[in-house]
Amino acid sequence: MSGATAIDGFATRIRRGEGGLISAWIGIPDPLFVNHLAQEDFDAIVLDMQHGVWDIGTAAVGIGQGRLAGKPVLARIPVGDFPSASRLLDVGASGIIAPMINSASDAEALAKATKYPPLGERSWGPTLALNHTGLTANEYLMSANEQTVAIAMIETRAALDAADEIMRVEGIDGIFIGPSDLSIALSDGAKVAPDTAEVDGVLKHLIARCRAHGKFACVFGSNGERAGQLLRMGFDFVIAGADTQQLRSGAASAIAAARRVQSS
Repeated sequence: MSGATAIDGFATRIRRGEGGLISAWIGIPDPLFVNHLAQEDFDAIVLDMQHGVWDIGTAAVGIGQGRLAGKPVLARIPVGDFPSASRLLDVGASGIIAPMINSASDAEALAKATKYPPLGERSWGPTLALNHTGLTANEYLMSANEQTVAIAMIETRAALDAADEIMRVEGIDGIFIGPSDLSIALSDGAKVAPDTAEVDGVLKHLIARCRAHGKFACVFGSNGERAGQLLRMGFDFVIAGADTQQLRSGAASAIAAARRVQSS
């Protein structure tokens, strides 16, 4: 699959559930870091603007670096920052992940910001997106709602209660589950325990609701092994650990190898 096909066809692939997709997750605000990780066999890249320290300018360049390497780039916006969702699509993001979508009204606000009429109220101005796609203005207008995805995060008790209503909102393409925040919610703030049987039960329930509504299901996996378990569970799109965890794990492995050889 060519880079252009992989990028422009990403939304179709994830909507159709064409095999489990694995994405990188990057909070370090260096566009070159995106390009390096994009050389690996990830299906996509996610820029974390909620807990990472990207801004619009660095994210725009990061999206370009991902596209240069042939990978679609999505962005997780800060809580409630729907204006940034539109701007990120304008600079070429393939999708938006919005945290703390706790109600149908939250989901409607996300859809309004990320979809052109008649689905939403996204304002016109796809500056870099036109350059990246090579489409004319009218071609982009006619295809953007289908070629980009709006993903609502479900990670609180309120969101669990409203999950069906959230998924019924037209313009919401899929959901993304944050197991850490979900575990905090389920324990009433007592613990962070994302990889437990209790959380798994909720994950399986939400996958079933996605199937019922014709939506795709995404989730954060704490590492590669956990990501594989989540794919086997039925998720369409998983994170195989964050950039910082992978960076430190790789460094720790190299140090341990050096010490092992030194002492042998």
